[in-house]
Amino acid sequence: MVYRRIGRCVSALAIALVAAGPATAQSTPNTLTPKETAEGWSLLFDGHTMSGWRGYKQQAMPAGWSVVDGTLTKSTETGDIVTTGQYGDFELDVDWKIGSGGNSGIFYRGTEEYDHVYWSAPEFQLLDDANAPDGKSRLTAAGSDYALYPAPAGIVKPAGEWNTARLIVKGAHVEHWLNGTKMVSYELWSREWTAKVKQSKFSPYAHYGMAKRGLIAIQGDHPGLLALRNIKIRPLH
Repeated sequence: MVYRRIGRCVSALAIALVAAGPATAQSTPNTLTPKETAEGWSLLFDGHTMSGWRGYKQQAMPAGWSVVDGTLTKSTETGDIVTTGQYGDFELDVDWKIGSGGNSGIFYRGTEEYDHVYWSAPEFQLLDDANAPDGKSRLTAAGSDYALYPAPAGIVKPAGEWNTARLIVKGAHVEHWLNGTKMVSYELWSREWTAKVKQSKFSPYAHYGMAKRGLIAIQGDHPGLLALRNIKIRPLH
């Protein structure tokens, strides 16, 4: 009788483990759930290779970028990287963590007409607010539209911890989300936006933020550690 009960318990545990299997697989980094696939999401990083990325104005990846433990990583100052494809209206999700004092960013609708991608593409700032100099101003803190629209304090996690960024770009409308909180919302090409650009360091670049479609880029030209995973995108129509 005791053996039967033990057998039943073991069988129940086995069934529970089998039932838990698919959920565990779906939570594996750099994979899509069936629901995400049905919704039109695709991966920009497979967790194993740097396929789909290249250096800004280059065909190869800059030295200094590598794949480490399922993350797209840099540990020192290196070149900016861009997607091999171009995107217009989309949602982009990225998990990121940064070293102490780290500074990076996600750029969208970038072009390669200038020496640097940030002269054409607006930036979702990635930052260690507590230790990086840019953290002293909300205009340049984590989640901000760099130098144009300030982000609220207290949302970004400390250096070395994972954050999740979501960037929504549809026509002129843009939203920056960080860890489930909307950080900023703005309208490209509006009077307000145009006035802010004219008063910023981007004013010399006539095409700054003007492209309707372009490259997604990750900033590499600041020192420090940056790791990225679960980079996924879906088009918006």
